Amino acid sequence: MADAAPRLKKLVEQVLGTPLPIRVRAWDGSQAGPPDGPALVARNRRALRRLLFKPGELGLARAWVAGDLDVEGDLFAALDAMSGLIWDRGEDARTLRQAVRDPDVRAGVRGLLKLAGPPLPPAPPPEEVRRRGGHLHTRRTDRRAISHHYDVGNDFYEIVLGPSMVYSCAYWPDAGDTLETAQRDKLELVCRKLGLKPGQRLLDVGCGWGSMALHAAREHGASVVGVTLSREQAAYARKRVADEGLTDRVEIRVQDYRDVTDGPYDAVSSIGMAEHVGAERYVEYARTLYALLRPGGRLLNHQIARRPQRDESTYHVDAFIDAYVFPDGELQPIGATVGQLESAGFEVRDVEALREHYALTLRRWVANLEADWTRAVRLTSPGRARVWRLYMAASALSFERNRIGVNQVLAVRTPEPGTSGMPLRARTWS
Repeated sequence: MADAAPRLKKLVEQVLGTPLPIRVRAWDGSQAGPPDGPALVARNRRALRRLLFKPGELGLARAWVAGDLDVEGDLFAALDAMSGLIWDRGEDARTLRQAVRDPDVRAGVRGLLKLAGPPLPPAPPPEEVRRRGGHLHTRRTDRRAISHHYDVGNDFYEIVLGPSMVYSCAYWPDAGDTLETAQRDKLELVCRKLGLKPGQRLLDVGCGWGSMALHAAREHGASVVGVTLSREQAAYARKRVADEGLTDRVEIRVQDYRDVTDGPYDAVSSIGMAEHVGAERYVEYARTLYALLRPGGRLLNHQIARRPQRDESTYHVDAFIDAYVFPDGELQPIGATVGQLESAGFEVRDVEALREHYALTLRRWVANLEADWTRAVRLTSPGRARVWRLYMAASALSFERNRIGVNQVLAVRTPEPGTSGMPLRARTWS
């Protein structure tokens, strides 16, 4: 008798104390829940065991990455329907302990354990980062974290990012623009904010596959040094530089930004890199960039931000992102970023929020991945491709729901006696 889905739905609702907002399909073919819309598919009992032995986001992530749990239909709609269960419950450890004391909850858990059956908890999927002891954000741990995320394969990133090979929020004056146009407009916006002129020196921190360096050299005549910790990125960027005949103006290095010593530079761009720095290292990061700029030089810091907590001591890193996507990555509120840049000596001149722009960008990346799914799996692994699909779709919804944002902060190393070199009229830049 195929009845796993109705039993599963009833027991989960008993434990959570709220109705499941999505249809469930179980390993025996049974279904339960709303007939329309997407379905959450438990392909085997192992999916349930993963959730029981690691309740919450990490258990869901492990089941998804391993292929034990899937979504049938629109992934965005499914995540949106389940967001109240995944992100919005606001439960801390104390609340969970109190819930388990409830007899109905304990009975539901026992029922789920019986439905899941033996054996012991499954091992995490191989894509999960194994935690090691020691300090975060040393040169060694940063290299390891960057390699995990960026050395997935340049061919895979070409599928996701498209020809621009820009892995950061695009800029959409019109939502109907192509991804390529929006990414070009973002690079141009950065160059204009930095006021780049022919012959000026630009340091591009976390240069990725070289797109910013190439744009600054080709369109603005800048002399550019790009640094990255990813050897795969560097090899790809160097080939692009050679193919465009710009080796006299663009140098790509495999180098930690903390080891750059050939300043001063006229401008520094840091686009989607500072999320890897870490809260404890952020002032060091800001001071390093400040020291590398000439007096009057500008920094454009493009960085994802999280919403501030009423009690910052309760903030915890997203378990799925930390284990599968950006190991050791940390987000902080935009106010903290501005304060730390100022404490390093910068004068902050402009902050532009681009939250909706990143949601649009991520939806285009998901569409790219889904359109070439078979090849993406072949280039990486089924688990790695599933990580990327979930992470990008969930991130798009997080931007749309104002759980996270992204901001461009323009700051100046203002010289004495205080002439910044910025125009009097706001946002004319040069």
